[in-house]
Amino acid sequence: MTSLSGVRSQRKISRPLSPGDMDYLEPKTKGNLVGKLLLLASLIILAFIVINKASSFTSPSVFSRREEGVTHVLVTGGAGYIGSHAALRLLKDKYRVTIVDNLSRGNLGAVKVLQRLFPQTGRLQFIYADLGDPAAVEKIFSENAFDAVMHFAAVAYVGESTLYPLKYYHNITSNTLGVLEAMARHKVKKLIYSSTCATYGEPEKMPITEDTPQVPINPYGKAKKMAEDMILDFSKNSDMAVMILRYFNVIGSDPGGRLGEAPRPELREQGRISGACFDAARGFIPGLQVKGTDYKTSDGTCIRDYIDVTDLVDAHVKALEKAQPHKVGIYNVGTGKGRSVKEFVEACKKATGAEIKVDFLPRRPGDYAEVYSDPTKILRDLNWTARFTNLQDSLQVAWRWQKIHPHGYASY
Repeated sequence: MTSLSGVRSQRKISRPLSPGDMDYLEPKTKGNLVGKLLLLASLIILAFIVINKASSFTSPSVFSRREEGVTHVLVTGGAGYIGSHAALRLLKDKYRVTIVDNLSRGNLGAVKVLQRLFPQTGRLQFIYADLGDPAAVEKIFSENAFDAVMHFAAVAYVGESTLYPLKYYHNITSNTLGVLEAMARHKVKKLIYSSTCATYGEPEKMPITEDTPQVPINPYGKAKKMAEDMILDFSKNSDMAVMILRYFNVIGSDPGGRLGEAPRPELREQGRISGACFDAARGFIPGLQVKGTDYKTSDGTCIRDYIDVTDLVDAHVKALEKAQPHKVGIYNVGTGKGRSVKEFVEACKKATGAEIKVDFLPRRPGDYAEVYSDPTKILRDLNWTARFTNLQDSLQVAWRWQKIHPHGYASY
């Protein structure tokens, strides 16, 4: 207060101060004025630093703007088994990729592999988020300029869906609605939707075509069909380009050995038969359980169409390339050949070189006897056909990754 009153008293001098008069100010007053000037200068410099840093924080990233010649694809569930393989293929093909995953089923290790392979700015970003959170979904779409969405994110176990049906309707049907609404708000014009042959239920005739009636018999298939119906209804009054891919039983892994299938330990019992075979071959479980031997098939076990994940991802990329505004394409993605569970087990034994103990148990709720595809339409429209159709070869590729990574991505 003393210094301020001193300054004010100087202003009561009857004549204005000239620069020379500064020499005659009291030393204390002069020191106070110099201090104030230094403080002001420091504040100005600090303000410039803060403004510059703030502008760097808020400046749009490369992912937030469209770039000529670059297609930016949102891959939901991109940390999962199929989604990560799709992201790898897209990145190899020079697409810009954003992965969104809540890691409830996916693996952060898969994302880290992709980040190491494609470290360049503007190639890949990972966003940890739950598609069941509307605010998070809106933030993702508002801060990124997507050209297309590949929607893989979903819980996907038939047996589990019969135990927790509401979880499946929420995760699959409700979350797909949220993604679709965000796409519409932000004018994202292409959707490649990951669906399933489970929407067909137990058809009376084989093979399954795209015109086979959809009568799903488990909550997983029903939830996927509901999501399909929403997409189809929306597309009637939209210019969105939509592709719905109904695929069959996925096996295999990246031939380059970079990615593989690594379900969480607590989900192994619900998982794919290939994972169970590998666990039995490594001694993680005492043997393989085959559920159902009284089906009306050649050997009493279920018949399935096993599609290699590399072929499946190729179908997604071709669908992305061929998608047209105002049009919906629906395609089965399979080999067109059914194999029994017993055949699969024998192929797995040969691929791993292990003697696998097999226990035959009653049927699993929600399973169906025989399902395999007719891939004629996808060959005609998208020029796609399965190339990796040798069951033992696909399992050998997957087994190589499993042996090197006995604990999944935690082995890296």
